[in-house]
Amino acid sequence: MPKMKTKSSAKKRFKVTANGRVLAGPAGKRHGMIKRTNKFLRNARGTSTLSAPDEKIVKSYMPYAR
Repeated sequence: MPKMKTKSSAKKRFKVTANGRVLAGPAGKRHGMIKRTNKFLRNARGTSTLSAPDEKIVKSYMPYAR
């Protein structure tokens, strides 16, 4: 049986932890920081874990990242 394909965009954007949770960077931090509030920028630092429904979708994109 051939190998399953991994979505290249998903493997660049998400990381699976040892416990199987999915880490993702914040949305809205690519450009246009001048119009964002300082509170938004502070709270959008680092990475955060995805919710369970979103996690299920992302894991289907990366079948070997478990």
